[in-house]
Amino acid sequence: MTWKIIKLSLKGIYNNKMRSFLTMLGIIIGVMAVVILVSITQGATSGITDSISSMGSQQITATISSEDVSVSANDVESLASYPTISSVAPVISTNQTVKKNSNTGNYSIVGITPSYFDVQDIDIQRGRKIVESDIEWNTNICVIGTEIATDLFGTWDAVNGTIIIGDNIYKVVGVLEEQGSSLVGSDDNRILIPYSTASRMTGQTGVNSFYVKATSESTVNAAISSVETFLLQATRDKDAYDVNNQSDVLDTMDDVTNTMSLLLAGIAAISLLVGGIGIMNIMLVSVTERTREIGIRKAVGAKRRHIMLQFLCEACILSVLGGIIGLLLSFGTAEIYGLISATSVGMNWRVGIAAIAFCAVIGILFGGYPAAKASRLQPIDALHTL
Repeated sequence: MTWKIIKLSLKGIYNNKMRSFLTMLGIIIGVMAVVILVSITQGATSGITDSISSMGSQQITATISSEDVSVSANDVESLASYPTISSVAPVISTNQTVKKNSNTGNYSIVGITPSYFDVQDIDIQRGRKIVESDIEWNTNICVIGTEIATDLFGTWDAVNGTIIIGDNIYKVVGVLEEQGSSLVGSDDNRILIPYSTASRMTGQTGVNSFYVKATSESTVNAAISSVETFLLQATRDKDAYDVNNQSDVLDTMDDVTNTMSLLLAGIAAISLLVGGIGIMNIMLVSVTERTREIGIRKAVGAKRRHIMLQFLCEACILSVLGGIIGLLLSFGTAEIYGLISATSVGMNWRVGIAAIAFCAVIGILFGGYPAAKASRLQPIDALHTL
């Protein structure tokens, strides 16, 4: 009997192809929406997470916000003696007008110590790095990013060239390796100069920010505690400083991703519920059109449960079939536009299968009322259609 009911349901769907397609349309769009939105969210989240991770999970950033506190670079560098800390890099940041012949631009100038390269995990493409003697002698030299090298020197080799920063001439001794864009910017569009030279340029004697590199990922928390203890002793005010690690940002990203997932689930539920309402409306029309068929079946011995099961089966088939079509179309669309990466295919399939299961539930819920209405029809109702 069950197989007969399924065959009758499939025959009814096949005999009314256009109506069946229109019935499934809402479900198709709903499933496509959820899978494509999940793909876009996963792609964006993956890009941001990779950007954050590329900055190094061992890197710690410390900022002193109080203007009444002055911590010297030597005091900050003493943190490198802590067993959980590998290296420390105080920095001074400012913006200056930079000129090279007729090329002029406003760029970020960062005063650094030699340990900056280790903490930030960056290297030189050509030339040399900033060394201790540059700090000691306050030399007017600089290391520039690839974007600045292109902007100011074009196709010419920037190493051993000169640029004007503010009112002073600086010799370019190195060009950094290309890093690409990141969440907090990159050194591709920055000019690195000796820390002492930057201190003289800006008149800043104390350290406002510095970077710390833990000895390993397992010692990051201990290194953060050491930095916080140091800053508390130096400032006497725990609100005067801020210490962050990339893992904190990643944790925040996880929270944002979870919130986005809930939002997408809500959007999907609404889309599929709208599709379910469409199924119910079309099934009600179908009951009216097939009153004669139902009445005759009742007259020859069909019971209420048989009629109800047939219409419920039709609603479920329409809903699940729409979900499958929507899933396949969404994968095709997402792949064409590059929205699905190889790593997220499995997750998207799981989301799609969950959506199809939800479609089956939608079919039962919204097909229930038309099925019950059909089962209540009597053989005499068939006469009304003559």
